[in-house]
Amino acid sequence: MRINKYIASCGITSRRKADQLILDGRVAVNGVIMREPGYDVKQGEEVTCDGIRIAPERDKIYILLNKPLGYVTTTSDDRGRPTVLDLIQDEDRRIFPVGRLDYNTSGLLILTNDGDVANKLMHPSKELEKTYRAVVSGILTCGKIARLECGVNIGGFKTSPAKVEVRKHNKKSTVVDITIHEGKNHQVRRMFKAVGAPVQELQRIRIGKLVIGRLAIGGYRKLGPAEVEYLHSI
Repeated sequence: MRINKYIASCGITSRRKADQLILDGRVAVNGVIMREPGYDVKQGEEVTCDGIRIAPERDKIYILLNKPLGYVTTTSDDRGRPTVLDLIQDEDRRIFPVGRLDYNTSGLLILTNDGDVANKLMHPSKELEKTYRAVVSGILTCGKIARLECGVNIGGFKTSPAKVEVRKHNKKSTVVDITIHEGKNHQVRRMFKAVGAPVQELQRIRIGKLVIGRLAIGGYRKLGPAEVEYLHSI
């Protein structure tokens, strides 16, 4: 098994991020630093990450979390901020968050120990739709909606056409759902800023066919069999 896939199967991170761990010199095979992502791990070899022995997780787990504001989407934080793993209280298996959700953004986040599924969810070629519910300043006019639906420039990058649905509005703000399939840093906030409608609040409510539903902020649940089957079908 290629070492990046081996690491992903251990519930540490996705296959793409495993490559970076290897290049950073944090992975060793039989005590020797390994910097070749294509290396094939042989039966009986000992693999360590940051000096800790790792082995593939046999039992896969998939958790849907409604992330609150004020949590970082990492397994640890050198600034001492709370991470999303602090919210998962009854799971001893090693898991990691799939993708990013900003510190000041709430909503749907998947955590798992399945590196292959994580890789599918994050790979740009899948063009997996993600829906966000935003509260933006002012009235989102038809002209601004049209620009979002055609794609906007967010600093050297033109976004793909978005799907936009206004939920309600008043003179001061608009509640709107926006669906995109890309994942640039702070993309939704940058898109609304580009059309003159700064984001006040932002929540992710859907990834593909997975929805947040009525799950409480900070709450989480394990995915059901049909949802897990869907993840594997992506």
